[in-house]
Amino acid sequence: MTDATAPAPSASYTTGGAFYRLVWKWHFLASLYVLPFMAMLAITGGIYLYKPQIESWLYADQMYVAQGDTPFALEAQVTAVKNHSGLTRLRGITSYDDPTRSTMIEFNDANKVRSYAWVNPYTADVLGIVERDGMAMRLLKKFHGELLLGKTGTKFVELAAHWAIVMFITGVYLWWPRGNRSLKQAVTPPKGTPKQGRSWWRETHLFTGFLATLLVVPILITGLPWTDIWGGGLSYVQEQTGQKSQSLRFSRSVPNSTTTSGTTIPYADVIAAAESQGLKAPYEMRPPKNDKSAFWIRSASKNRHDQNELIIDQYTGEVLKRHNFTDNPPVAKTVSYGISFHQGELYGWLNLTQNTIAAVLAFVLSLTGFVAWWKRRPSGSLGVPNAPEAALSPAMIILVIALSLLFPLVGASLIAALILDWLIFRHFGWFRSPQT
Repeated sequence: MTDATAPAPSASYTTGGAFYRLVWKWHFLASLYVLPFMAMLAITGGIYLYKPQIESWLYADQMYVAQGDTPFALEAQVTAVKNHSGLTRLRGITSYDDPTRSTMIEFNDANKVRSYAWVNPYTADVLGIVERDGMAMRLLKKFHGELLLGKTGTKFVELAAHWAIVMFITGVYLWWPRGNRSLKQAVTPPKGTPKQGRSWWRETHLFTGFLATLLVVPILITGLPWTDIWGGGLSYVQEQTGQKSQSLRFSRSVPNSTTTSGTTIPYADVIAAAESQGLKAPYEMRPPKNDKSAFWIRSASKNRHDQNELIIDQYTGEVLKRHNFTDNPPVAKTVSYGISFHQGELYGWLNLTQNTIAAVLAFVLSLTGFVAWWKRRPSGSLGVPNAPEAALSPAMIILVIALSLLFPLVGASLIAALILDWLIFRHFGWFRSPQT
């Protein structure tokens, strides 16, 4: 759970004693940081799940066209973009097997701004151009992952994700039935209405936390490969153990064309080669960077098993190298499946629905946690749960070390918190209950 609003230790609810109160205090203090991030991630992530649908609505006039007779060559469509706004670098072309879809061209404009253009394939008219970093869903994604603060922001979000996992672990302990509280009561939705006050908000938080543990934790874990510290560590381990993705997109071992001069084949021939090799549309193609390099093309299907890639000689059209998704090592495939799951794409509408419910639960969990805390805190105080400040048991020390190794930012933040507590907090009585 994301906020320390478990019921106060009482004869009717707990028999956990000092250890229970210690866990509750940890849960509470960490949730002061996690709670706002959890709400933000739930809202932005929940919206981003529907990126294709939202962009189809936002850019409907650019993405969809009336079906015509014979489409212009892709080269002519690229020339139309160049004439429209300049083109200093052609980054890629995405074409679809849907006759009502426009061609999407990624390029750097005359000012070297990375942009997308949509071109009507039947008229070669440029339907619209937008800067890549100005697209609404990209801005939302960047806010979701880094608060629009770059490398600095991503550390704050990653720290929140790490501590959120810890909060769910401690939250499960606080939720677990004990005393007069039965398992049936713990898994039963709360009765009544918010008018009943703090008890209803507390029970709603506990029940929501139980459901969210099942649905939100997998999303948190599958999002970790995108992070700087944890994801960077995973990438390093994959490289050292031969478990890195063998994708050709950014590989240094991609073969060049067999010669360094001649006539570059038409883009249509590259698409035809992909079709003949069994790649499924839509196709994402990137042109050669220079006279000796080759075409790269892949299936941009959402199905990971369809995301196969080809390197094609720019002069002969020969397939120089092929990489199938299934050729990736186990860890790379697992990470890719996890990303697909995180984005709600792994098993279609069911995955999308599941992640939508998870986003709603995460937001409700944050909201109920905040309200329950607000209602129980004494006036003018944070309402830190009363807990002994005795030394940690060996089991707790082992658990803390294990969590710190598994989630490095948890360990770093713990050390920072202990230093701040020793230097400042204890002298002013901050983050302590009146009894401690």
